[in-house]
Amino acid sequence: MIHDVMRGMGLRDFVLPPELRPILPERTMAGPAFTVLGKVDPAADAHETLLRWTGLLSQAPTGSVWVSQPNDRVVAHMGELSAETLKHKGLRGSVADGFVRDARFLLEIGFQCWCRGFTPRDIVGYWLPAATNVEIRIGEVIIAPGDYMIGDRDGLIRILAGTAEEVVAAAEKAMATESMVRKAILAGLDPQQAYRRYGKF
Repeated sequence: MIHDVMRGMGLRDFVLPPELRPILPERTMAGPAFTVLGKVDPAADAHETLLRWTGLLSQAPTGSVWVSQPNDRVVAHMGELSAETLKHKGLRGSVADGFVRDARFLLEIGFQCWCRGFTPRDIVGYWLPAATNVEIRIGEVIIAPGDYMIGDRDGLIRILAGTAEEVVAAAEKAMATESMVRKAILAGLDPQQAYRRYGKF
């Protein structure tokens, strides 16, 4: 519904790549983005990578969604202790344009993670954060800090921070109209006639 409303508003490039999938597909995830930009550095000091990573965890604000463009498809960018830390801080989930690990534990604690797959490899001595709370790009979607992320089994959408209230209001109105269409069809009205009457299908 939100996709249809945003498309109807003339918005574009707000659906994240379908290869990003949730580990808990039955759960909806929604919240403002805390953005992380990263870089691969195979010469990085192991101690430094962990210091920088734990610093990221410290910065993530309560109620947000961790959204990472690690610029890497080799190591995991979320795992057991990190996810538990973020959940304890009150984050609503994470999105990594790459891999995660410790999937069984993530499922057990119920921490929603969107990712492209899984690997046991970690960031130690290989990857460093480059910036936080900056614009990042995942697929064709630019995500700014505070943009609203919403995802369910169908996929993941970015709502620009300045349009969130308008989008939600329009979605609620569209849902009410769709309910009338459904009721009319179940009462025997031809679906095309229902579409013509309500302008919605």
